[in-house]
Amino acid sequence: MTSPSVGLELGLLRSQGAHDRAAPVRESASTSVSPAPGTMATDSWALAVDEQEAAAESLSNLHLKEEKIKPDANGAVVKTNANAEKADEEEKEDRAAQSLLNKLIRSNLVDNTNQVEVLQRDPNSPLYSVKSFEELRLKPQLLQGVYAMGFNRPSKIQENALPLMLAEPPQNLIAQSQSGTGKTAAFVLAMLSQVEPANRYPQCLCLSPTYELALQTGKVIEQMGKFYPELKLAYAVRGNKLERGQKISEHIVIGTPGTVLDWCAKLKFIDPKKIKVFVLDEADVMIATQGHQDQSIRIQRMLPRNCQMLLFSATFEDSVWKFAQKVVPDPNIIKLKREEETLDTIKQYYVLCNNRDEKFQALCNLYGAITIAQAMIFCHTRKTASWLAAELSKEGHQVALLSGEMMVEQRAAVIERFREGKEKVLVTTNVCARGIDVEQVSVVINFDLPVDKDGNPDNETYLHRIGRTGRFGKRGLAVNMVDSKHSMNILNRIQEHFNKKIERLDTDDLDEIEKIAN
Repeated sequence: MTSPSVGLELGLLRSQGAHDRAAPVRESASTSVSPAPGTMATDSWALAVDEQEAAAESLSNLHLKEEKIKPDANGAVVKTNANAEKADEEEKEDRAAQSLLNKLIRSNLVDNTNQVEVLQRDPNSPLYSVKSFEELRLKPQLLQGVYAMGFNRPSKIQENALPLMLAEPPQNLIAQSQSGTGKTAAFVLAMLSQVEPANRYPQCLCLSPTYELALQTGKVIEQMGKFYPELKLAYAVRGNKLERGQKISEHIVIGTPGTVLDWCAKLKFIDPKKIKVFVLDEADVMIATQGHQDQSIRIQRMLPRNCQMLLFSATFEDSVWKFAQKVVPDPNIIKLKREEETLDTIKQYYVLCNNRDEKFQALCNLYGAITIAQAMIFCHTRKTASWLAAELSKEGHQVALLSGEMMVEQRAAVIERFREGKEKVLVTTNVCARGIDVEQVSVVINFDLPVDKDGNPDNETYLHRIGRTGRFGKRGLAVNMVDSKHSMNILNRIQEHFNKKIERLDTDDLDEIEKIAN
């Protein structure tokens, strides 16, 4: 077996410490770079675990660092001032970080039961789907790469997307697919299939919203191109400095929109007219970042008419849809029909309290009376989450804390430990917990009820949160803490929305608590 050798002649930026980006390193054509920043190296894992354990001991005096250094969307280092007051604000949803987190904690493909709906550009052409990779007539070295990655048969989205992407002439595609459905492998296969290694210039271009997500895609290209050593890959990310007037000889370029636009338009490292496949990944994350939408559209307009355009997004709200239609002309469309989450297998209760301390006491009473395998507790702000985690660990609980100031790799390590049962309680803010599946969660506690930015009930988040406990055919338990007229009003509106009664629970009555556990 040959060693992974997608040549990264344009050196990959090495990770120096947690944040600072080092100067680019030139790699020889046959080296594989590992580990890249944004992949989880074993030592950063160990470090994250040590930090988590240290955090559990010293949670009581947890405070946020005055100054954080973090890369911006293109990987450039910016300093942000995160004073303690900031901790009290609700966290901003960072879609890019969420997407990266999902990639890091997924060890295998999600078994997706959603129905796939295919809308063809030409309804009269026959609709193909494949049940095996052999049917796709791939180059043997690519087929070998696919199997080496552990794909035995195509996933749901791959069954339908690959025949369209690999058709002759190639077809344009807009596809909806969540993290873990195998879509990255699908578009990587499409890119690798179109490359002619003899032509030493960029033929495929892939846009990712952030530096870290670009590296994740690069990792998939390296794995799949393992048996195709003549294929070369370059990263167009900020900090990867090239000599002016130089032309890139790599076949595939992955990068963030700002840098790719510079490389095409201003610096002329890439000739956009020679691009055969254009992939825009994570469109919903892309348009959430200032400037990315316009930059992506400008890049797309420089490409030839016969260039294949592929766009992927986990969600398709109107803004994403409008953007997709600007970027991809005459598309075939693949949509996943949403799986109906249900509250049928979940018992829902609320507890009336007057303040935060009473909510904490109610929580302790609950823990004292019933056996809880693992629980997730949701708070509205970082400040509440760190206070609660500290109080719980004082009471002797094994507590893990997830909050937005942690680096993505640290969050992944915390989730992994919780999954393995090393901690029994996970305290988290709204934002951090999107898309985390833990089978053993039997109880979800809303220490604060979910509301949107205008203070109205966030029904979707409520369903998403407590839906975790009733998964995999198990019966679950959800307890909502109510501490004001306002939160009672929110609870009533949630109850009306789902048309499911939420019963009152008196946590001072041990018999009553024991009854709900049976």
